[in-house]
Amino acid sequence: MGMIWFILTAYGLTQILVYSKIFERIRPDRDQYGLIGYMANCAMCMGFWVGMFLFFINGWTELFTFKYSIGNMFICGWLSSGTSYMLSMLISDEGLKLNIKERTNDTQ
Repeated sequence: MGMIWFILTAYGLTQILVYSKIFERIRPDRDQYGLIGYMANCAMCMGFWVGMFLFFINGWTELFTFKYSIGNMFICGWLSSGTSYMLSMLISDEGLKLNIKERTNDTQ
């Protein structure tokens, strides 16, 4: 259950940091400040750093608990990055993003 809480927390924090109006004034544009601007507007990039942040604060929460180790630190970053990106590609403000492509028959 702790893993589900971690994923949902990482996704929520990533969404707030990358897309919310709250941080719009301090979030740099994608083309601003080079890599920093790009990372501030990318759910996958920001998701990694959110996972690292959540790893470091896991001792102060009861929702998820991980042993402090270098391996777990990177795994939390990777897990947060992947799931934050995946969920942001599946869910939009209007609901689920379903792109249904029409099948074509190329053999004639």
